[in-house]
Amino acid sequence: MTNPIAKFDRRRIPARPDLAAEHLRGQLEASRFTQGRPARIREEVVGLRAAPSPECAQDTQALHGEAVTVYDEDTEGWAWVQLKSDSYVGYLPIAALRPDDPDTTHRVRVPRTFIYPGPNMKLPDIGAVPMGGEVAVVREIDGFSELAGFGYMISAHLVPLGAREPDFVAVAEMFLNAPYLWGGKHHGGIDCSGLVQVSLAAAGIFSPRDTDMMFAELGAPVDVAFDAPIAEMNLRRGDLILWKGHIGIMQSATQLLHANGHHMLVASEPLDVARARILSKSYGPITGIRRVI
Repeated sequence: MTNPIAKFDRRRIPARPDLAAEHLRGQLEASRFTQGRPARIREEVVGLRAAPSPECAQDTQALHGEAVTVYDEDTEGWAWVQLKSDSYVGYLPIAALRPDDPDTTHRVRVPRTFIYPGPNMKLPDIGAVPMGGEVAVVREIDGFSELAGFGYMISAHLVPLGAREPDFVAVAEMFLNAPYLWGGKHHGGIDCSGLVQVSLAAAGIFSPRDTDMMFAELGAPVDVAFDAPIAEMNLRRGDLILWKGHIGIMQSATQLLHANGHHMLVASEPLDVARARILSKSYGPITGIRRVI
């Protein structure tokens, strides 16, 4: 008999033949079940992998302060976790985790900001946090935010967790010329779906992580012929253009912003140029256009 685990998406369902989350009991077979324990990411950013090995490519990244549920820890230093933000499941180093206390209060709204040992920008930095990373602010003093347990940050670089940026495309444009990195989600390295997810999150809009999930779940489809002349497609700023395995963001009716392996950067270029190149050299034709409301 085939184990029902095989029908679940391992990227978002915490289930292995030997272990599964307690809430899955009765839905699949596993040797044991666990509630897991809460934790947060202590590093600036850490890769999440499909297997507990540094040689396994990262599927995505977890950002500083991000909440996770830890389901397993092995003797080789790896933890099997699920990210709270988008439910992604995978392995990361145990050393990248800290206790889930205190709760975070603010997130970083700029591409990257530094942590200082005191409220003085001339002091040597002791760390950094990328856009979307979360911190716990104790108080504000002279334009700095004191963090629970360690350091200070520029207050203007932070917003309360519930704050929303008015234009997610403007957020994405902050990443222009950032290097392309498979599975990346920060200004030091980002991929196509990471750019979309991080930018939408800043605007308070949930997005799943991968392009196939975005195609199925994000926004509403735009009914237009994908091979029509661009001027006739009536696209809007913020429309998401999807290929099988790739996604980009429209800056206007004709200009596309996307992290891509051709430029190995986040690049802005005419959609008709990108469409022709991608059709002939990589992902094939456009497969969908989604409009985020």
